[in-house]
Amino acid sequence: MQGNSKQRFIFIALSVLGAILVLFFGMRVLRAFKKFDRQRPPPFAGELQTDVEDIEEWMTIPFISHNYGVPPDVLFDALGIEPKDKDNFKKSLEQLNEEYFPDADGYVLATVKATILAHQPPPTPALPQNAP
Repeated sequence: MQGNSKQRFIFIALSVLGAILVLFFGMRVLRAFKKFDRQRPPPFAGELQTDVEDIEEWMTIPFISHNYGVPPDVLFDALGIEPKDKDNFKKSLEQLNEEYFPDADGYVLATVKATILAHQPPPTPALPQNAP
């Protein structure tokens, strides 16, 4: 009977440990889902984007530069931020806003959108189709 109670104790201890691990990692997954709640997947990088409303605060200047065809130096110049600091290339628009413009909420996002709109070529008019 001594071995039976030892097996029961080991079974209960491992079950409790398993439940704690499931709870711990389940909470981490839940937190990750909440963090990425409003995130859409990034646009397809094979073609240049034109809709600046797709730009979000989690994006970095190099990512936006690549997708919209505007050099990163132009975007950094519009913000008045020195592009030579390589850490700025890794920071999101939200992080740049918090660091350089803490009193102006959304300033970096609005400035980047306006700069990209100013550097996009004008839309080409559609050519009329010749009717046979």
